[in-house]
Amino acid sequence: MKYEPNTIINLVKRGLENNTSGLAMSSKRNGIWAETSINAFNDRILYFALGLYDLGIRKGDKVALHSPNSTEWMISDLAILSLGAVSVPIYTTQPADQIKYILEDSEAKIYIVSDDKMFEGTKPLVKSIESLNSIISIYGSEHEKLQSFEEVIIAGQKIHNKQPDLLNKQISEVKPDDLASIIYTSGTTGVPKGVMLSHNNIASNIQASIERAPFDPKKDKNLKMLSFLPLSHIFERMLDYMYMTMGYPIYYIESLEEIVADIQKVKPHFFATVPRLLEKVYASTKAKTNEAAGLKRKIGLWGLQLADSYEIGKSNSVLKALKLKIADVLVYKKIRTALGGNLIGMISGGAALSGEMMKFFNGIGLYCAQGYGLTETSPVIAVSIPGDLRPGSVGKPITDVEVKIAEDDEILTKGPNVMKGYYKQPEETAAVFTNDGWFMTGDLGRFDEDGHLYITDRKKDLFKLSTGKYVAPQYIENKLAGSLIIEQAAVIGSSRRFCAALIVPSLDAISRKMNTTLTREDLNTHPEIHQLLQSEIDKVNKTLPDWEQIKDFVIISEPFTIKTGELTPTMKMKRKVIYENYKEEIDNLYQRDLKRVDT
Repeated sequence: MKYEPNTIINLVKRGLENNTSGLAMSSKRNGIWAETSINAFNDRILYFALGLYDLGIRKGDKVALHSPNSTEWMISDLAILSLGAVSVPIYTTQPADQIKYILEDSEAKIYIVSDDKMFEGTKPLVKSIESLNSIISIYGSEHEKLQSFEEVIIAGQKIHNKQPDLLNKQISEVKPDDLASIIYTSGTTGVPKGVMLSHNNIASNIQASIERAPFDPKKDKNLKMLSFLPLSHIFERMLDYMYMTMGYPIYYIESLEEIVADIQKVKPHFFATVPRLLEKVYASTKAKTNEAAGLKRKIGLWGLQLADSYEIGKSNSVLKALKLKIADVLVYKKIRTALGGNLIGMISGGAALSGEMMKFFNGIGLYCAQGYGLTETSPVIAVSIPGDLRPGSVGKPITDVEVKIAEDDEILTKGPNVMKGYYKQPEETAAVFTNDGWFMTGDLGRFDEDGHLYITDRKKDLFKLSTGKYVAPQYIENKLAGSLIIEQAAVIGSSRRFCAALIVPSLDAISRKMNTTLTREDLNTHPEIHQLLQSEIDKVNKTLPDWEQIKDFVIISEPFTIKTGELTPTMKMKRKVIYENYKEEIDNLYQRDLKRVDT
C-alpha cells in the first residue's frame, strides 16, 4: 500500500485522541517523575506555539532546540511544527563552536536551551549571531536576557484568549511538503551538514514503521514506551512521534546511569536502544550468573547457553522446546523481571547488532530486532519484520521505500522518506544522488535470497592493504566488540602489510575475569590482560580470511568518546581523529613488525 502525504502534527494529534491511558508523557528530573496528562500536553503545545508566535516566529522560520530528552523538548518541537516553522535540534554533546555554526547557518531566530549549564559554552558566542532575536531557557535562568519557558507559555495563553482560532489557522497552512526540520549531522569529517526533512519525509516513515512494531495499537492498549536515545537524532525522534501516533505514553529517563532502576520503576513495554547497551546487559547477566554458587550457577549457565544457541525462526524439536520452557521458568523470567517484567522487546539502531545478541534476547523471550537508515532517510530504510527475523539482517525495506545494490555493493534507495537536500549546499546534495535520482547511502550491503538486507560496511571506511587486498573494518570491529571483555575496537592497516587493531578493554569485565580491582592505568601493565585479549582476537581470527585477521594490537586505556572528538554524537567512529590521536602507538606497532621481519 501507499500512504497519502501527511504532516507530523496531523498524525500526532490523531494518536493523542486514541491514547486511552490519559497520560501523554512523564519525565524524570532531579530524581522525580513528573507526569503530563494529554489535556495538559495539548494545552502547553498550544500556548507555547502562540508564545513563539508572539516572539515573531512565522512559517518557515528556524528555531533551535538544545536540551536533553524531556516532555518540554517534545512540547517545544511540536509547537514549532504547529506554526509551520522549522525545528533545528542540537545535540547536548555538541561543542560550542559547532553550535554557533548551526545557529548561524540555519539563521535561527530563537534558541531554546534547557538550562544555564547547557548555555554556558555558547553564552560568549551567541552575541555575534545576527539572526537570533530571543533565547528561551526551559528550566529558568539567572541571565536576565533569557526568557523562561513558563513566561512564553503565559504570553501564548493571553494570545489564545484573544484569538482562540489562531493556532488552528497556522496548523491548517502546514503542508506535507513543507520543511519540518534541519538536522545537522556532524559526520566523520568536515563541518556539519544540515539535512532538510519535510513533514511527509518523517510522516511517511512513521506510518510505515508502525507496520513493523511487535504490537498492535488496536489490540494492545496502555503500553508504556521508554525513551533514552537523544531526541536530537531522527531515530528516537521519529519513534517518539510513532509512539504518540499509536496512542502510547512516553517516559523520559534522566540519566543512563540510572536506567536499570528506571526500567524497574516504569516497567516499560518497549524501547529503542543501541547495541552497546544490550551487550552490557548481556555481560552483566553472564557475570552475575558466574558469581552464583552451586546448583543456582549450574542452572543459570545452562539456561544462558541454551539462549546463546537459540535458532531464530526455526522450529524447535520437542526436546529443545521442553528445555526452553524449563529455562524460561528457572532463568529467563528472572532476567525479564529485572527489566521491569512487562517488556515485549526492543529495536536496535545506530550500529550493527550482532547475530549473537539477537539470538540471546529472542532466546530469553524478548523481541530483539534491528533497523537500518540514515538521517537523510528520516531515518528508516529497512527494519526487521516480527515473525521473520534473520540474525545479522536489518530486515526488509519498509513500505513505499525502494532499495537496490549498486555494482560496487553500495546501497541505493528511493522513497518519500528521502531528504529534500542539504541546507544551502546544492553541490553536496547533488553529490549523494545518482543521475536517475537514487540516494547513495555510502553503506555497502547485500540481499539474501528472501530479500533480507545485510549491511557489510561503510564505503568510505574500506581500506587497502599494501598487498592490494581490500578490508571492511566495521565487520571485524563488530565481531571484536561482541566479546564481553572488549569495549571498543578500531581496525587499522591502510597501506600497511597486515591488519592490526586498537583495543579498548572493558575495565569491569576484565576485573571480574581476573577477580581483582583494576584501574584504567593497569590495563597496559598486566601481561594476563594482553593474553586474555589475544585469546578473544584469536576466536575472531578463526572466522576471517587470512588478510583480514588481526596480527597485532595495541591496548588503549581510555575509551573513544564524543568529548575527545573520536566519536560523532551518534557514536560512529571518526577514524581520521582516532588515527591522529594514536599515531605514535600505530607507528610503533608497525615498527615492531618491521624489526621482527629484519631479524
